[in-house]
Amino acid sequence: MNLFGVMDVSASALQAERVRAEVTASNMANAETTRTADGGPYRRQQVVFQTAGQDGAFGAAFMSHLGMHGSLSSNATGGVEVVGVQNDAKAPIMRFDPGHPDADANGYVAYPDIDPLTEMVELMSAQRSYGMNASAVQAEKSMITSSLDILK
Repeated sequence: MNLFGVMDVSASALQAERVRAEVTASNMANAETTRTADGGPYRRQQVVFQTAGQDGAFGAAFMSHLGMHGSLSSNATGGVEVVGVQNDAKAPIMRFDPGHPDADANGYVAYPDIDPLTEMVELMSAQRSYGMNASAVQAEKSMITSSLDILK
C-alpha cells in the first residue's frame, strides 16, 4: 500500500458509513408509516457494500503528480463503496386496528417490520465505524506531518 492508501480507504469508508447512518435514520423515522407513494407500508432499507476498485483517486493523483509510478501505486487497496440500497424482503406486520384509515376489509393494518433496537444497534455500528475511520485519517495526517518534519 502506498503512503496515501490508508487515506483513500478511510475516505471511502467514511462516505459508506454516512450513507448507512442516513438509511438507518430513515428506517427509524418510518417505523410506523403505513402508506407510501408506492402504496403499502414503508419497507426497511439496507445498504449494500462491496470492495471498491484497486486504485484510489487521491493517492493515484498525488503519485502521478510526483512522477511516481509502478509498484508504489499499483498495489493500493481500494476501500469500500456503496453498491445500492435495497428493500428488505420481510413481510409487513399485520395489526388489528379497524379504525385506522389504512385498514383492510378485515380491520388489519400493514406496518413495516422494523425493530427499533436493531436500528439503534445499526446506527451505533455506523457511528463507531465512522469514528474509527476518522481517527485513521488523523493518524495518517500526523505520520505525514512527522515525515515532512524529518525531511526538513
